[in-house]
Amino acid sequence: MDILDYLKEIFLYNPDKPLIFTRFYFWVFFALVLAVYSLVYKNKNRSIRAGYLFLVSLFFYYKSSGMFFFILLFSTLTDYYIGKWVFESRKLLYKRLLIAASITINLSLLVYFKYSAFFLESFNDLFNTNFELVNYMAVLMNNATGTHFAVDQILLPVGISFYTFQTISYSIDVYRGEVKPVNNLIDFGFYVSFFPQLVAGPIVRASQFIPQMYKDYKLSRAEFGLAIFWIMKGLVKKIFIGDYIAVNFIDRVFSSPLHYSGFENLMALFGYSLQVYADFSGYTDIAIGVALLLGFRLPKNFDSPYKAQNVGNFWKRWHISLSTWLKDYLYIPMGGNRGGSLFSYIMLGIILLFLTLLIGIWWVLPIFIVVAFVFMIFMRKSAKFRKAVNTNINLLLTMLLGGLWHGASWQFVIWGGLNGLGLVVYKFWRKISPWEASNTKLAVVWKIAITFIFITFTRVFFRSESMEVVKGVLHQIGSLFPSISDFKNIGNNIDAIVFIQQWKLIPEVIVGYKWVFMVMLIGYVFHWLPYSLKDKYRQWFIDRNFYLQALIFSIVVFVVYQSISSDMQAFIYFQF
Repeated sequence: MDILDYLKEIFLYNPDKPLIFTRFYFWVFFALVLAVYSLVYKNKNRSIRAGYLFLVSLFFYYKSSGMFFFILLFSTLTDYYIGKWVFESRKLLYKRLLIAASITINLSLLVYFKYSAFFLESFNDLFNTNFELVNYMAVLMNNATGTHFAVDQILLPVGISFYTFQTISYSIDVYRGEVKPVNNLIDFGFYVSFFPQLVAGPIVRASQFIPQMYKDYKLSRAEFGLAIFWIMKGLVKKIFIGDYIAVNFIDRVFSSPLHYSGFENLMALFGYSLQVYADFSGYTDIAIGVALLLGFRLPKNFDSPYKAQNVGNFWKRWHISLSTWLKDYLYIPMGGNRGGSLFSYIMLGIILLFLTLLIGIWWVLPIFIVVAFVFMIFMRKSAKFRKAVNTNINLLLTMLLGGLWHGASWQFVIWGGLNGLGLVVYKFWRKISPWEASNTKLAVVWKIAITFIFITFTRVFFRSESMEVVKGVLHQIGSLFPSISDFKNIGNNIDAIVFIQQWKLIPEVIVGYKWVFMVMLIGYVFHWLPYSLKDKYRQWFIDRNFYLQALIFSIVVFVVYQSISSDMQAFIYFQF
């Protein structure tokens, strides 16, 4: 490789080698960022620090997503000026029009990149047309710069779901008076593009982050140790646990579930619950550690979610930044637990339209409308019924839209709907449950187990690439459990024979995947450790001297990277 090729490798985007936390290239990049940052972080002009981090963040995003960084710049420019005009305006109507413009522009970008192919395919199915997908942005870019981007497909920019939500919340918070606009465009660009959390969160509120931009850099010795601990912990989660069990077991089973036994499918499903947590929370841990070394504190995004004793508590512990965003900017504006609103019915209309397109039959929409009309008649006759329906609709809509945020497919709709239904059912169950107020060990374990099993079951829709895969996984898992006829005809019933053979295979499966199951066991054991024990070993590491910390970190990283059995796996939430 000559010098020119080497420079291209360093500075030009390579779709096969995106800049992610687990690549060695990232840590070289971050070391150089820190080296230059040490020269500018004390400058009295905070915009110099922000400008430097803004530039390196843009480079990071370019190396992660290519020319899509122009979309990030567009979103940044748009919401900076909208926030500024909202703050300066004295007319309420003008403020509202500006907020509507911010929401429309950002969601239009998200819809274009994330749902255009879905809408076009559904339209062709509904009306028997043959319109072809054309990426007009790629056409424009090719004509303007001479590039050769494919114009017959629309690729999803990495992190667009995260930074569009972040810029929308900034404009709304300025409108609500919860935060003042930033001083200049450079500062706002830094807030939006801060590279540790840019592509997979956590979604950072302006009120949490912007005040930090104007404070002096501060990092205590204890915080330095904590930052190193978070980075080390995140790498262990992502590579040693998440990637290892995915590459060596989970991906194989979900690629062809019918070729694997019921026990393998069941373990792959429980393994995926661990993988998606280790992968996503591992990214967040690294992001928090990297940001802390730069002097910025990011919010917690996970709080041992599989310790939750009910579905409601789970969603207060899982992807906290998205859950609270949906609550504050969607659930509460729709009426929350107070009742319905015009916004609720607009969102309901959007969901029904999505469902109609997913089903692919146009006359389903009138049926939805008739059912909704019947409900409205009963709601007019009973205020109690009206409030119950409205609040539960708000809850279900929030979870359904949360599912669609991940992608336009039946799997995500069902996943979001099941979680919404779980929340609604729990609201009623807690009023009559004999265990709700019990804190005995048996009751706590029972509630955690039921919640964990339910959440894991919904993951089959989240992980599967098609409904055929969902059916295959559930069919194979179902073969582990006998029916009444199996017991009656234990000697000559084919299903009964299959059932017996499935259970006979379990010891062989355990031996065959012993290392995978061992890693899964380690992952779950550490997850369910008491908070007090976790605090102790974290504090023990923080209290060690720098040289011992460096030694421990080096040993852990060496062992972690030895566990890699294939090329680096992208973080799961990059696809959203």
